[in-house]
Amino acid sequence: MDSVVTSTAGVTGEAGPLALRRLGTIMEPEPGNPNEVEGVLNPAAARGPDGNLYLFPRLVAAGNYSRIGIARVQFNGDGDPIGVERLGIALEPEAEYELRSDGGGGCEDPRVTFVEPLGSYVMTYTAFSPAGPRIALAVSKDLFHWQRLGLVNFTNYHDGRDPGGRDDKDASLFPVAIPNPSGRPELAILHRPLFLGTRPEETALHAASRDVDLNAESIWISYCEKAPTGDPLSRFGRFASHHRLASPVSPWERLKIGGGTPPILTRHGWLIVYHGVGEVDGPTETGRQLCYSAGVMVLLREHPQHLLYRSVQPVLAPELPQERSGTIADVVFPTGIDRRDDLGMPDRFDVYYGMADDRIGVARLDLPEALPPRGLAHSPGARV
Repeated sequence: MDSVVTSTAGVTGEAGPLALRRLGTIMEPEPGNPNEVEGVLNPAAARGPDGNLYLFPRLVAAGNYSRIGIARVQFNGDGDPIGVERLGIALEPEAEYELRSDGGGGCEDPRVTFVEPLGSYVMTYTAFSPAGPRIALAVSKDLFHWQRLGLVNFTNYHDGRDPGGRDDKDASLFPVAIPNPSGRPELAILHRPLFLGTRPEETALHAASRDVDLNAESIWISYCEKAPTGDPLSRFGRFASHHRLASPVSPWERLKIGGGTPPILTRHGWLIVYHGVGEVDGPTETGRQLCYSAGVMVLLREHPQHLLYRSVQPVLAPELPQERSGTIADVVFPTGIDRRDDLGMPDRFDVYYGMADDRIGVARLDLPEALPPRGLAHSPGARV
């Protein structure tokens, strides 16, 4: 079992009731393990049929060759996560859309959702294909045996842009059918297509006040025209009815925003812990000027394409040495969430996140009775 590295840090980021409290580092590269020499990071999290919590970390071997592992989370007597037991590999590059001619490739940054209409777990992950990163799907009944469903297919956006021909990442599914913009219940996916000129390394070169292409630099919701019925192994239809959910607004996320944890229903609506990219103030030892932080969104329960709340400031930002220095400096990257129903605490959430693209941390969010009065419910304009 990997033991936790405890942290003395308390509430960080946005002051107030929606801040995250660090619990510690829960997983780091295993010495001598060739699958992890370049890091363990960005895990999915899901409760299995047995009630145990499982993580699905991205395991990075030499040359940025990524697999998706599986590990059982260990808890102490107070119910706090304290470490993991490695159980093997959930997915490794095998399909043509996961392999590259130069010997590279990868299965990266998974999210796992139990999709109730299918009665199955569905994993969304980034396939490092020959054409670039694309969103892929896999399905499982027990979290241990996974069947690939292939790449996600998208229809064109209203302006004619083809998301299927673009890099795309940070995808996660809703656990139930939700109303599409026409009011018809459909399975829905959150994703972040990457259009030319919108990567943080590119937008960092722009002036502090810049025009944002709202169609290109946003988190989107897309809806499945024909979801599998009965047999979850049958292929999903195309995702269509694309709706822009959120664009860069606050200074801490002015270079990029992207999905994080899968949406989870709370008393206030659909909760998402997402990531934003800003710039580091002043010179850094590595010369890198980008900073990945975490924020919170709450979407309307009945119509999740509408935002009720959005963080003005980060709820978690790189502060610890393990977050400030690593494979990529100054990164906290939330991807997994666990509602603590097992403790009889449905308003308590443990958030699992990547630390500097090198290891995995966990932080706790206790949902307040009311959302904070300050928050950006929508993008106010085309400038940040």
